[in-house]
Amino acid sequence: MNAIKSANYEDIKLSNAQIAWRAAQDIADGAYVNLGIGFPEMVARYQPPGREAIFHTENGILDFGEAPPAGEEDWDLINAGKKAVTLNPGAAFFHHADSFAMVRGGHLDVAILGAYQVAQNGDLANWSVGAKGVPAVGGAMDLVHGAKRVAVLTEHITRKGEPKLLERCTLPLTGVGCVTRIYTSLAVIDIENARFVLREKLPAISLEGLQSLTGAELVIDGLVTDLNVPEL
Repeated sequence: MNAIKSANYEDIKLSNAQIAWRAAQDIADGAYVNLGIGFPEMVARYQPPGREAIFHTENGILDFGEAPPAGEEDWDLINAGKKAVTLNPGAAFFHHADSFAMVRGGHLDVAILGAYQVAQNGDLANWSVGAKGVPAVGGAMDLVHGAKRVAVLTEHITRKGEPKLLERCTLPLTGVGCVTRIYTSLAVIDIENARFVLREKLPAISLEGLQSLTGAELVIDGLVTDLNVPEL
């Protein structure tokens, strides 16, 4: 990707908060949801009015609430990312083995995760080893095959300008054929029949421009609408 394209990308792309907001709009009222560590945790901030998701964390809480104000944290109440949380009325605690039994038993409606790479057939790579990597794949491999739906939040390209949406992943896989929808900094894309199907894109980028930043064919199957999000 040349420098001009890189500059344009930085000018028009959505922020992480805006990507998280867009993903939150698709969570059904009463859905049981697991949010991946880091960026995906932001989704909990943007539940639409009148809807309430029930958030699950691998370390053993169901129905945790917002982060407490600074200085009011109870560090016995944390999520899987070691961030302080609050509890909603009716929240439950359980052993992490029971937590994974919930995951593996198909009791989660959706898992929302980050990604290094996503392949057009739904393969996901979201872990690596090395100086800046996590030590192992962790619970993500259970989540991607236990949840009824798997969504990914990601920048459309890497910091080096390379596509993150590819024909095939080149990094170690978290799961095979597991991703159903991708929310990127430029578009909303479904995976159907081993294809990237474009559903929404930012008005500021052309289809040709978006395709140039994507490592596999973007399929048009029906109406492609504008990806509109609030300023956050």
